[in-house]
Amino acid sequence: MLPAKNIIEVITHLDDIINQSIAKKSRAGYFACLYRKMTIAVQNGINDGLFEDGQRMEKLDVIFANRYIDAYFCNLNQTPLTFSWKSAFDASLQPYTVIQHLLMGMNAHINLDLGIAAAETAKGSDIQLIKKDFNLINNIIGSLINIIQKDLEEICAPMKLLKYVDNKSKESVINFSITAARNTAWANAVSLSVLQTNTYQGYIKNLDDKINVVARNIINPNFSQSLVLRTVRIFEPKDVGEILRFLKD
Repeated sequence: MLPAKNIIEVITHLDDIINQSIAKKSRAGYFACLYRKMTIAVQNGINDGLFEDGQRMEKLDVIFANRYIDAYFCNLNQTPLTFSWKSAFDASLQPYTVIQHLLMGMNAHINLDLGIAAAETAKGSDIQLIKKDFNLINNIIGSLINIIQKDLEEICAPMKLLKYVDNKSKESVINFSITAARNTAWANAVSLSVLQTNTYQGYIKNLDDKINVVARNIINPNFSQSLVLRTVRIFEPKDVGEILRFLKD
């Protein structure tokens, strides 16, 4: 699969991944459904003049998306990929709850890929110039969490319980904070933007190792969280294709 060159091609690639996942009844498509919603929201923001520099934000969005698309096809073709994405795709083979699968993808993509994409977008210039638009993209990501929460509650009423699994932050679920992930992504973007070429990949490798620890915590929650998730799993639809079609719309 050739990398996407613009946001329209990103959406086309995501549609292909979702359609393949529906045909195969693969849980790997859950995150693609969420990501498609996010990409369309960013596209709308660019078209509406939301960002200071819409062209630059499309560049960031495409670099960001291509990291996920590349990881998806590396996994499909059994070629090397980051540990955090490998953990997410391995988890898709197991019947975890939908929210766990979504969070596994978000962990790899926000905690790892977003900072890298921002650093690459700003290469050759001051990364602080993109901070305002970076925050706007993160606001879009954050706003989608409430939409996805409502979608999941329609699939499975006990999902309402997950709002109370970890109430340290309004956006926390299963000890995964979207706010913390966004802040981490920016901190890593700033760090990567000033690294020498010979230390760049080493930084990413160390970061990937740390993010993979978060992935293990998502699929191995504590005892009380596990009880709630077990209840949710009992009531969730068993047809993966049905869930995918619901999440795509």
